[in-house]
Amino acid sequence: MNKMIRRPTHPGNILKEDYLLPLSIKIKDLSEILGISRKTLSKIINERGSITPDMALRLSRAFDTSPDFWLNLQKNFDLWLAETASDDWQKVKPFPQHILHASSSIISEQTAG
Repeated sequence: MNKMIRRPTHPGNILKEDYLLPLSIKIKDLSEILGISRKTLSKIINERGSITPDMALRLSRAFDTSPDFWLNLQKNFDLWLAETASDDWQKVKPFPQHILHASSSIISEQTAG
């Protein structure tokens, strides 16, 4: 896994800096457009909330972007947090490569037959 050194930008910050401010949209107005509470949107913008699949669909529709754009921003942020918050995940012992490759060849044989 390639470790990202710097903290990725939270999607709420992207929403604020690239959409709300340049377009002069107020949180209250955007929350009404998205059909969500002002509190929910405020949490996202202030980096205390996350972009859910439902929110990604709403934002993509409002701003003519893709849901994947918003979900990828959130995924990158969440993975960075998880990777830097703890080293526990590094204690997991990987399966030996010969076992992993053996099981994939068995699956290939089963699906081919």
